[in-house]
Amino acid sequence: MTDTTIAGLARAGGVGVETVRYYQRRGLMPKPDGAGGVRRYGPSEIRRLRFIRAAQGAGFTLEQIGELLALDAGHDHARARALAQARIADLDRRIAELQAARASLTTLADRCAGATRGPCPILTAFEG
Repeated sequence: MTDTTIAGLARAGGVGVETVRYYQRRGLMPKPDGAGGVRRYGPSEIRRLRFIRAAQGAGFTLEQIGELLALDAGHDHARARALAQARIADLDRRIAELQAARASLTTLADRCAGATRGPCPILTAFEG
């Protein structure tokens, strides 16, 4: 694909046209000149859009993705690694929170299964 419209770019990146426009407003995607009233996008924009989507899939914020895009791929290993390590730490915190929530809910579900009379332990836990 050497020359496509915004709709083709969006399809190639697996997003909607409005998402591409949003990324353009945020400065993550370029706005090409519209020669003849139609803006055209090439392989570099498709790669960039796919990069953005992949980085979002890894949990990076749009601000962090902007910083990743600004890094020099040949020289900024330390900063890219620092951003990845910070993201890993965030994921580890979320995993710990989810594991704690799962353990609490498992305990409540076990109590509920053992209680045949009185108020439901799950419902009373959330009331108060």
